[in-house]
Amino acid sequence: MKTIFYLKTCDTCKRILKALPNTDDFVLQDIKKDPITVAQLDEMKRLAGSYEALFSRRATLYKQRGLKEMQLEEAAYKEYILEHYTFLSRPVIVDGENIFIGNSKKMTEAAIAHLQNE
Repeated sequence: MKTIFYLKTCDTCKRILKALPNTDDFVLQDIKKDPITVAQLDEMKRLAGSYEALFSRRATLYKQRGLKEMQLEEAAYKEYILEHYTFLSRPVIVDGENIFIGNSKKMTEAAIAHLQNE
């Protein structure tokens, strides 16, 4: 799978997409318009090691629902991500067996370096 899961309205996602080289053969999936499927999320989890690694604690709903005070299990992370797109840390770049999650400088640099070598 060569897919970039992003939010079209997110300026950070747009900035990162512009910086990524060699993405012509990637599918760009706007997760608001085209929600991720269970199969896609399960594949991301396999590559990332956990649903928690894919979960965004920056989401407004995370604070609004008081999830910060709860002890969440893996199944809960999965359900929340499938329930609402804002719970997915983004962008998520999947290139075969490689996955890059989120918008930290370190992750963005790693994704750029990986794609330059493609």
